[in-house]
Amino acid sequence: MTLGTVWSAVFHYNPDLTTDQIIHELRLPRVLGAVVTGMAFAVAGALMQGVTRNPLADTGILGVNAGAAFVVALSFAFLPGLSYMNLILLSFAGAALSTIFIVMLGSATQGGLTSLRLTIAGAVVAAILHSLSTGIAIYYELSQDLAFWYAGGVAGVKWEHLKLLAPIVLLTLLWAVSMGRSITFLSLGEESAASLGANVSRIRLLGMTAAVMLAGASVSVAGSIGFVGLVVPHIVRRLIGVDYRFVIPLSAILGGVLLVWADFASRMVQPPREFAIGAMVALVGVPFFLYLARKEGREL
Repeated sequence: MTLGTVWSAVFHYNPDLTTDQIIHELRLPRVLGAVVTGMAFAVAGALMQGVTRNPLADTGILGVNAGAAFVVALSFAFLPGLSYMNLILLSFAGAALSTIFIVMLGSATQGGLTSLRLTIAGAVVAAILHSLSTGIAIYYELSQDLAFWYAGGVAGVKWEHLKLLAPIVLLTLLWAVSMGRSITFLSLGEESAASLGANVSRIRLLGMTAAVMLAGASVSVAGSIGFVGLVVPHIVRRLIGVDYRFVIPLSAILGGVLLVWADFASRMVQPPREFAIGAMVALVGVPFFLYLARKEGREL
């Protein structure tokens, strides 16, 4: 298809033309879905890294995505035919409960919550929830239905999904941007933030809440895609510094770009077959995670 054909399908849609139908009903929702979910995962990671002061924080690594995906598995097994709006709400609940449990687990040992304990607790909870979800999928014969959610992808995004997902994500992003100054204070340390007049507990609660909302909404439509929230904020901080008034919006932009390119690459590796978009992101994310883990270990 030529650029003119694409332009005409986007701005002068003719439902009688097959090319316009392909672009308008399949390609355009897919690209917009990748943009919105990429923005959400990247900003969720930036928020979690800022409020926890953990450079390894990411909704996938810390088990937040696994909590949302576990609830999706339960919904498929026990509530078939559930509306997409209710699925989003349940994803929120799953992400929130897993986050609370991870923080409690990491805080249960002597010395309280540290970056390393938070990462370990998240990895343990993510492994448990993934095993439970797999068991549910096998027992209730949902393996094919749930394969998409674990691999991650935006091929199934429709306009009705975007009508619900986009407002939630965009409003939460605006909320996150409004917290940028406070999160910058918190990222410098609790004592420094408190001396500057910041309410540390309130900032941490609001930041984690925004991250959970972004992760829950994204998992409900694109599945559990990891490493976007890990890689993008680190790249942004290297480019512009640690001021979250700029880190959050630029993370949103780069996150959307990264997921669009990952989706494009997943279709171009071996056409007409598609690779899982989560696997394409992991090709960059896993080496980056190992580098950060090694660097963090040396500092400890």
